[in-house]
Amino acid sequence: MTVQLKPKKKPTIKKASGMKPTIFWRIAEDIPQALSWTMMGFSIIIPLCCWFIFANYSGIDATFLPSPSSVGNALIKLWEKGFLTQDIAASFTRVTIGFLLSILVAIPLGIIMGSFASIRALFEPIIGIVRYMPAPAFIPLLIIYLGIDEAPKIALIFIGTVFFNILMIMDAVKFIPKDLIETTYTLGGSRWQVLVQVITPYIVPSIIDTFRINMAASWNLVVVSELLAASEGLGRRILLAQKFLKTDEIFACLIVLGLIGFALDLSFRLLLRFTCKWAFD
Repeated sequence: MTVQLKPKKKPTIKKASGMKPTIFWRIAEDIPQALSWTMMGFSIIIPLCCWFIFANYSGIDATFLPSPSSVGNALIKLWEKGFLTQDIAASFTRVTIGFLLSILVAIPLGIIMGSFASIRALFEPIIGIVRYMPAPAFIPLLIIYLGIDEAPKIALIFIGTVFFNILMIMDAVKFIPKDLIETTYTLGGSRWQVLVQVITPYIVPSIIDTFRINMAASWNLVVVSELLAASEGLGRRILLAQKFLKTDEIFACLIVLGLIGFALDLSFRLLLRFTCKWAFD
């Protein structure tokens, strides 16, 4: 007696209602370039329109909410007087020096901490504690130790970024596939070759992303330092405008800071795309 088994039917998966795939709501998928540019345009145009409406039709005094046109005029005046170029140059120099010093410390220490558990156990606890101390809280000590010239401003940027850079680079190293390291040893590679020729190139995209993210902290800190003691800089310009209730100049400086940040962010993205093309394959 033979028993015939009926083939099992494949389960049918019903699509949930209201979850039809669309270009706009696709998860983890790119959208068309035209749509991307359109959405980026809206992200700028809509806030500007809201600003224009509130400044002109809400009855708020111009002292507290200047119109876009008055802010534009203030921006032009600051540029014509030469204040804007001097302030940008001063702030940019401080950020560049402080952040470069942070990079020089963070890259080797972060790689070593991520590679060797012994070094990580030695440094991670103290770095984890110090990074939770607000960098502006060090300002009184920096003024006592370094005076009121450029040194404390640069040191503040260094303190406010170096620990985050170290830990983020360390985490990037920890996520390298162990198979890759073991294969290098199997092929006769030395410990030094693993560090220089395997680990370091592998985490270059993560390093660039780390610097792109933490660069914002540098600009926040340089403005804070210039609010306290500086003869020039965007933070100093904001403080002077506040004393004389020139809110249009405050808005102008904030817009300049935003544009500088956007330009730096775009520069890091382009650097990542041109130097690490393999990471986008």
